[in-house]
Amino acid sequence: MTARVLVVDDVDANVKLLEKWLTSEYFDVRTARSGREALQICASERADVVLLDVMMPAMDGFEVCRRLKAAPSTQHTHRSSWSPRSTSRATA
Repeated sequence: MTARVLVVDDVDANVKLLEKWLTSEYFDVRTARSGREALQICASERADVVLLDVMMPAMDGFEVCRRLKAAPSTQHTHRSSWSPRSTSRATA
C-alpha cells in the first residue's frame, strides 16, 4: 500500500514539481490550489500526509493546519508546511 500525499500550493509550478517527484517515488498524489480546496479533499478522501504552502491567499497553510487538527477525522493526519521566502521549515 502506498501513502497518499496531498500537495497544496497556489503556485502551479510548485504543485507540478512536487507531484512529478512524489509520483516518481510511487506515492499516490492529490493536489489542491487553495486551503479551502485542501479541506474539501481531506473531508472526502483520506490523506496520509498534507504538504502545505504557508503563504497562500485567502486561507494560509497555518489556518489549514489548525482546521485539520480541529477536525476529528483529520486530527492525526501528518502535516508539513513550507514557505518559499525562507530557508526554514515549519511542521505543525
